[in-house]
Amino acid sequence: MKTPRAFYQPLAIGAPSPYRELPVSLERMIHFVPPHLEKLRAKVPDLISRVDVILGNLEDAIPADAKIDARRGFIRMAEENDFGQTGLWTRVNCLNSPWFLDDLMEILPAVGNKLDVIMLPKVEGPWDIHYLDQLLAQLEARSGITKPILIHAILETAEGVKNVEAIAAASPRMHGMSLGPADLAASRGMKTTRVGGGHPDYSVLSDPAGDGAPRTAYQQDLWHYTVAKMVDACLSYGLKPFYGPFGDFSDPAACESQFRNAFLMGCLGAWSLHPSQIDLAKKVFSPEPSEVAFALKILDAMPDGTGAVMIDGKMQDDATWKQAKVIVDLAKLVASKDPELAQVYGL
Repeated sequence: MKTPRAFYQPLAIGAPSPYRELPVSLERMIHFVPPHLEKLRAKVPDLISRVDVILGNLEDAIPADAKIDARRGFIRMAEENDFGQTGLWTRVNCLNSPWFLDDLMEILPAVGNKLDVIMLPKVEGPWDIHYLDQLLAQLEARSGITKPILIHAILETAEGVKNVEAIAAASPRMHGMSLGPADLAASRGMKTTRVGGGHPDYSVLSDPAGDGAPRTAYQQDLWHYTVAKMVDACLSYGLKPFYGPFGDFSDPAACESQFRNAFLMGCLGAWSLHPSQIDLAKKVFSPEPSEVAFALKILDAMPDGTGAVMIDGKMQDDATWKQAKVIVDLAKLVASKDPELAQVYGL
C-alpha cells in the first residue's frame, strides 16, 4: 500500500493525475458487444442512446482465432462513434493470456482518450491491479491521454473473493467490481452449470406438516454471500459494485429477480448480454416512482436530516433520511439521462 501522500500521485511522468472522487455517471447496465462481428458493431449507434455503458468484449465468448479481429473491431467502434454521456469500456483478456499486452498496447494509443474504463477479468489480488495501474500510467503518458482510465475488476475466483477488500484498496484507478458467477462457480468447485441466478437444488424446506404431506422447497440465492461481501468492500472504498451476467435469455423473470436482489443489496447495475436484458436492467436499477415520492417526502419533512417525524404512519429519523437521500440522488441521476422517468419522478 502506498503512503497517503503518494496515493494520488501519477505513476508515470506525464500521466494524468488520478481522480480523487469517481466521476458521477449512470451505469445501470453494462452492455456487452462482441466487436469482431461487423453486424453487431453496426448496431452501436442505436445502442448509444439506449444504454448507459457500451463495453467492447475481447475476452470470454470471443474465439481464440477472433481475438485480434475483436481488438481491431473495438478500435474501429470507438473511432467511428460519438458516445456522449454513454460510457465506453472494454473487457481485455486476462493478465496471463497471450493477448493482454497487445490489447493495451494497441487500444490506448488509438482511442485511449475515448476510453473510460478497462474491465480486468479474473483479478485475484491487489498485485494484479498494481501491475495494470503502472502499465496504464506509462501508456497514458506515452500516448498523451489527458484523463485517467479507470479499472473495473471481475471477481471470478475464490482467491479474488478472499482478497476483495485488498483489491478495492489497491489503486485510486479502481472504479468498481462485478460478480463473475460462472468462472467463480468453477473456481469454487460449485456443482452448477448455470451462469448466474439460483439453483433449484439450493433450497430450504418448510417444516414437516406431520401428516405426510409434501414439504415445500424454497430456492435460495447462491450468490448472496459473495454479492454482500463485494458490496461492503466497494462501498467502504467509494467504489461501485455490479451484478455480472445472467446467462439464461429464455427466463427474463429469473433474470429480473436476480437483478432486483442485487439492486436491493447495493449494486448499481448489471451486465446485459442480450438486447432483451437492457430494458430489464433499466427497470430494475432505476428506483420505483413510489419509492422516490416517499423519499422526497422524508427529505422535505427533514431538511437538515435531524430529528424525527411521522409520515404516513411511519416514523422517520436521521437513518431513514440517509436511505431517502440514496434513493433521491439515484433518481436525479436517472432523470438527467431519461426524460420519461424524470417526468414520472417529478424531477
